[in-house]
Amino acid sequence: MFSGIVAAVGYIARLTPREAGFRLTVSPGALDISRVGLGDSIAHAGVCLTVVEKNAEGYCVDVSPETFRCSTGLDKPGEVNLEKALCLGDPVGGHLVSGHVDGVGEVLRFEAVGDNRLLEIRAPHELSKYIARKGSVTVDGCSLTTNTVTGDIFTVNLIPHTLAVTTLGRLAPGRRVNLEIDLIARYTERMLAWENEAA
Repeated sequence: MFSGIVAAVGYIARLTPREAGFRLTVSPGALDISRVGLGDSIAHAGVCLTVVEKNAEGYCVDVSPETFRCSTGLDKPGEVNLEKALCLGDPVGGHLVSGHVDGVGEVLRFEAVGDNRLLEIRAPHELSKYIARKGSVTVDGCSLTTNTVTGDIFTVNLIPHTLAVTTLGRLAPGRRVNLEIDLIARYTERMLAWENEAA
C-alpha cells in the first residue's frame, strides 16, 4: 500500500529481456534504499513492483507482459516517480493507493496558471465514472485532487512543489500517464453491485 506522495525521482537505467517481460535496473536517485530488502515493494510511476536484486546501480525489478500492457512509462530508460510501500504508523499524506494501475490516460492540456500548472487528462471511458470532482486520483504515482470532471476529461492543479519533485513537471499534450482510481470508489461499486445481485 502507498499514499501517492512521491519520495524521489529515479531513473530506469536498463531493460534486460527475460523469458517473459523484462528486468529493470533502477537508479533510485534520492530514494533511501538502505533498508529496502528483496521482496519489498516500490511504486514506479504508480506501478507496484517487487525488488528482486540490489546492486551498485541501485536495484532491479521484474515487469511482466501484463504490466506493460496496462501501464505506461516502464518500457524504456528514463525518469520515474518512486515511492516505497507504507509501514504501519507512516503518515498518509495523499490517499490510500494500491499501486495497481487501472488504466492509461492522455494529457490534453498542460498550461501555466501563474507558477502552477493546469493539467487536463482524458481518462479511459470505463474509468470515468469513478473520478469525481474534488475526489482523489493517482497520476503516475502522484496523489492528486481533481478540480473539474466533464465526461471522460478531468483537470487537476499542480503546485510548484509537485512540479519540482516529481516527473509531472515534464508532461506535455499527447503524453500518456498511469491512472489509479480511488479505492473507496472501487469498493463502493462492488458493494452496490453485490446488493443488487443478492436482491
